[in-house]
Amino acid sequence: MDLNLTPTELKFRDELRAWLQANVPGDWEKHRTEDEMLARFEYLRAWQKKVYQAGWAGIAWPKEYGGRGASLMQQVIFIEEMTRASAPPLANVLGLSLIGPTIIAFGTDAQKKRFLPNILSADEIWCQGFSEPNAGSDLANLRTDARLDDDHYVVNGQKVWNSYGWAADWCALLTRSDPNSTKHQGLSYLLVDMKSPGVEVRPLRQMTGESEFCELFFHDVKVPAENVLGKVGDGWNVALGTLAHERATLGAGAQIAIRRQFDRLVELSRTIQRNGHTAAQDPVLRQKMAQSYAEIEIMRLNQMRAISRINEKGVPGPEGSIQKIFWTELNQRFQQTAAEVLGPFAQLTKGDPHAIDEGQFAYSFLRTRGNTIEAGTSEIQRNIIGHFVLGLPKSY
Repeated sequence: MDLNLTPTELKFRDELRAWLQANVPGDWEKHRTEDEMLARFEYLRAWQKKVYQAGWAGIAWPKEYGGRGASLMQQVIFIEEMTRASAPPLANVLGLSLIGPTIIAFGTDAQKKRFLPNILSADEIWCQGFSEPNAGSDLANLRTDARLDDDHYVVNGQKVWNSYGWAADWCALLTRSDPNSTKHQGLSYLLVDMKSPGVEVRPLRQMTGESEFCELFFHDVKVPAENVLGKVGDGWNVALGTLAHERATLGAGAQIAIRRQFDRLVELSRTIQRNGHTAAQDPVLRQKMAQSYAEIEIMRLNQMRAISRINEKGVPGPEGSIQKIFWTELNQRFQQTAAEVLGPFAQLTKGDPHAIDEGQFAYSFLRTRGNTIEAGTSEIQRNIIGHFVLGLPKSY
């Protein structure tokens, strides 16, 4: 495994760095910490449009669909450099990284022409309708019903833990189109207009104070039959394509973000006093921080291993589950260490005059509780690794 960048990759990185240096807005931190969620999202939508107009949105997409045809390594470089430059995230993250590539892989020419340009420009925001209250991690047991009626499907059901459901114009919805089917059979993948009559969005308030996730309810929602993505009844395979993209580059930017937060914690540990000495002088805390440093480096190397595997095989594989487990559980351990280093200050949230860094450590600690649930629970990821990577028999 050669970890050195090629001349082409170095040129790509340098071009991107120069653009980011000239264009990353200097007021993002203010908007990130002060704006309400909807206002902040409109700011991110405008930022993505600027990125799109400069040719940097959807860089891994084929050129004929508006991308740059970038390699996987260039895609990882893009994620890392965006994080390193403290650039705002792109508003349409699910559309760019998950749903757009799925439409490219399974969509008709008409679907590609209709949806892909608006995903790139952030004119249409997408959410993903997979998990259900009684079939969260067991996706194959979903019950959201789609019955064909002449030239459209009538959809009834409920989805939960939908990121960007509150902002989405469209939803990639996995349904059961054959009522007599079970498990993986008889599923269909529908592209649903969120403004359709019968679509209801209910925010879910988190302990961070935000409503980042939603519940979606579908009451006799009509979806044109032409909005089936892939083949009718083959929704499971289309969904697997989406999930593979979801985990393909997990950790590419996360390891840099965690490393930056770690460096800040080291800085704070040298000034925060406890029992007559700084946190950095406490041998137990020093050992825990050293462990965090080592795990962040392991995370970086695991990411490179996953990328090398995809470059070799050509498609994302189950090894992405290894990275998903590692970085989410690492982040929880690291945030626990940060709370111990900061002591009582770790409990102070945004708005408190004594909060460190606008309460970002308190927010991060609370937010990491969901890391091992979202994008596939740690339990599900371990099943994937056991069966597909280690070749162990399935558990029933």
